[in-house]
Order: sequence, then C-alpha cells, then structure tokens
Amino acid sequence: MIDLAVIIIYTLALLVIFIYSLSQLHLLINYLKATKATDNSEKFDFSKEDLPLVTIQLPLYNEYYVVERLLKNIAEINYPQDKLEIQVLDDSTDHSLEKTAGIIKELQTTGLDIQHIRREIRSGFKAGALKEGLKVAKGEFIAVFDSDFVPGEKWLMETLPYFKNEKIGVVQTRWGHLNRNYSLLTKIQAFALDFHFILEQTGRNFGRNFINFNGTAGIWRKACILDAGNWSGDTLTEDLDLSYRAQMKKWEFKYLEDVETPAELPVVISAARSQQFRWNKGAAENFKKNYGKLLNDRSVSFSTKFHGFFHLLNSSMFLIVLLLAVLSVPVLYIKHNNPAFSWYFNVLAGFAISTLIFFACYYVAYTKIHGRSIKSFFSFLGMFLTFFSIAMGFSVHNTLAVLEGHFGKKSEFIRTPKFNINSMKDSWKGNRYLTNRFSKNVIIEGLLFLYFGFAIWSAFKLNDFGLLIFHLMLFTGFGFVFFKSIRA
Repeated sequence: MIDLAVIIIYTLALLVIFIYSLSQLHLLINYLKATKATDNSEKFDFSKEDLPLVTIQLPLYNEYYVVERLLKNIAEINYPQDKLEIQVLDDSTDHSLEKTAGIIKELQTTGLDIQHIRREIRSGFKAGALKEGLKVAKGEFIAVFDSDFVPGEKWLMETLPYFKNEKIGVVQTRWGHLNRNYSLLTKIQAFALDFHFILEQTGRNFGRNFINFNGTAGIWRKACILDAGNWSGDTLTEDLDLSYRAQMKKWEFKYLEDVETPAELPVVISAARSQQFRWNKGAAENFKKNYGKLLNDRSVSFSTKFHGFFHLLNSSMFLIVLLLAVLSVPVLYIKHNNPAFSWYFNVLAGFAISTLIFFACYYVAYTKIHGRSIKSFFSFLGMFLTFFSIAMGFSVHNTLAVLEGHFGKKSEFIRTPKFNINSMKDSWKGNRYLTNRFSKNVIIEGLLFLYFGFAIWSAFKLNDFGLLIFHLMLFTGFGFVFFKSIRA
C-alpha cells in the first residue's frame, strides 16, 4: 500500500509539471507570434500634444549604498521640470536618512521638484508608502522605481506615449542587469529573470492574458490605481495583487520588451534567499486572495483563467518539484523490486517531454540576449542545467515560503540588501545590512544533499541509471545552496 501511494503521488506530481509545461509552451507560441506581429498601438505624438504631469515615486528603506546613484540617475531623466514631480518615500530607520536628505537638498537647488516624504506610522511596508505618496501626488501618471534601478534618460518618453489608449492602466518595461556576470549566483538569477521578462511577460501580454506590474520599472495611470482599490499591504507582493485587481476591473497592461531598465542583482545567497522568500510567499498569498474572483468572473476567457492559475501558482511548483525529488529515491527501489510493472515506469518516462518543452522555452528567451551560435548554445546548455540544479536546491526554502502563503501565516516584509556592486567591487562583505542569522532550512538542505548522494550511489547499486542525471542535479543544487549558505 505504501508503494502504491508513493507511485500515485509521484505520477500526479509528474502530471502537474507536464500541464504546467504545456502552459509555458503556449506562452512560447504566443511569444513567437509576437515577434512577427506589427505593433499598431495608438501612441501620443508629443511633438504635437502636450506632455502630461508625471510623478516618480521612489520607495526607500535603509538604502545607504545605492540612494545617491538612484537620485542622481532619476534627476537625469529627460523631462520638463515643470511637468515632473519626484517623491522620495523614505521609510528608513538608520543613518541613510541624513544622506538622502542631503542629496535631495542639493537636487532641489537645480529647480527639480523633489520631495522627501516621511511617514510617522510605517504601516503596510512598501504598499503603504506608495499609497501615502499617492494622496499628494500631482501627476496623472505614476512611475515607480526601486532603489537599485537606473532608468535611461529617455525612459518616460519611451513609455508615456502608450497611454494614448485610455484603457491602458500600466506600461511595464523589461528589467536589465547591471551585474549579470558578477558570479554564478547572479548569472542564474539573470537567466531566470530574462525568461520571465522576455517569454512570459511578452507571451501573456500578446495573448491578452493577465500580466503583472513587476513592482518597479513601470508606470501607472493614477486613475487605474484608484479604480482598482489602491495599494494594499496584505500580501508580500503588492504589485502582483494590484495588477490582478486592475485587470479584473478591465484595465489593460502594455508590456515593452525592448525598453530595458537595468538593476542590480543580489550578490550573496542570504539576499537572494530573502528576495525569493518574499516573491514566492507573495504569489501564494495572491492566489488565495485573487484567483477565486478571477475564476468566477464570466467575462474572463478560459485562456486567461488557465494562465492566471499557473501564473499565481508559479511559485507552488517548488512544492511539486520537492515532492517529486524526495519520492524519486523510493521510486527507484520500488521499480527494482517490481520488474513486472516496468512497463508503467516506461510510460512515466514519457513525461520527460516536459523537460524538452522547458528547454525550448528557455533557449528562445536566452537567444534574445545572447544571440544564436554554436558557442551560445553550449553556454545555454550549461546554464540550463546549472539553473535548474540550483533552483531545485532552493526548493526547501521556497516551499516553506509557499506553504506560509497558502496557510495565511503573516510575516514581515524583509528587504533585499543592495550593494552598488559596480563601485564597491568586493567590499560588499562590509555591508551593514547583511545578517548572519542561521536558518534551520540550511540543515534540511544539507541532509537532502546527503540524501541525493545516496540516490546516486543507489543508481550504481541497482544498475538503474534512469534517474541519475536528475539525482546528480539535485545533489549539485542542494550542495551549492548548503555550502554557500553556511559560508555566507
């Protein structure tokens, strides 16, 4: 009975991943169609029409290392001063306050309308700060940038024209990476984010399915924010929450793949962990909060409901992958002890098509940045295996985040430390925002590293190498995460 239960759960996990891969395949098809389509969006012609009043919101919380770069970069955006308002929404509690205030005073002398806004009660985290600033914002359009982003001078002139269409509530741009090649950790983060911002966002947007404002590097119509119910801090991903509420109110989003807004990737695993935890838990919270409303909305297409399901449950795939990984070792022994059922395991092997689908999807996104060549293909192959290995290594940490989100456990908004790595080089180790708190999750990751080492040994003992590559990836991924974490 135990063997049967293991096989049933293992089969269901494979089936869920297969269906998820089909959703990604559909996005790939949409993406390829989008690359061949002509963009006929109606746009403002600002050579003939007046420029609108714009507010740029910059939410800050203890950003000592990057605040100067941020503010001086924003001050360089090419837009008339009489049409531009900048709100520095500063919830900081440390010495960065004085530094920020000094830079703002310096910029104010240039005639720039830049205000240092502080809240007496810091409730609602980032969402609360954005909502507070919105109360006094002068702009018809609200651009938002996190502290590690450096938009180009023409950013507003590249995004604002699309608001000619009065149904457009948000224009979102693609994230770039200032420190893509800094380390293996930054390379795999860039690999994952490029996939989301190239294939997923474009594929969903072209297919007229719901996409999300990514929390930064995008611009809202103020009326859209208010109509959708304003910012809310009851989930850890307020951006995803407001995005779904706005689109359920029939606002449309415009995604600009070709407008890149560079930012800094976390360079230490503790920072990556905190970011991953927030994103994955927040997605689960949003599934709980918003998917029922989406599912019951008869005006929403089946395609949007289907993609919305996997969009909001994207992070929950870590739970499925972890379950699949842990069960794969007993499955190896069950297969060995029940040769009469070898035909069933051969059928299960057919689910490997999911891997081929993911391979094709990620490759198309990768070529957008790195081009097509023999060299780039082999580089992609290495990154593909490395990324999925390390992603599986994060599965314990991310699964716990997902479970907290689904079961409604509330937690603090944990910021991701920023480093300004380009100017600091290797001196990030002195970053005062880094914490050395030891996570109990690391112990589980270390045990799983040993567990999948046993799985590799089992392949040779049983002379069954069908899952060897999978177990090698798990062994490598958990080993990377474990050893990086204890050395951090």
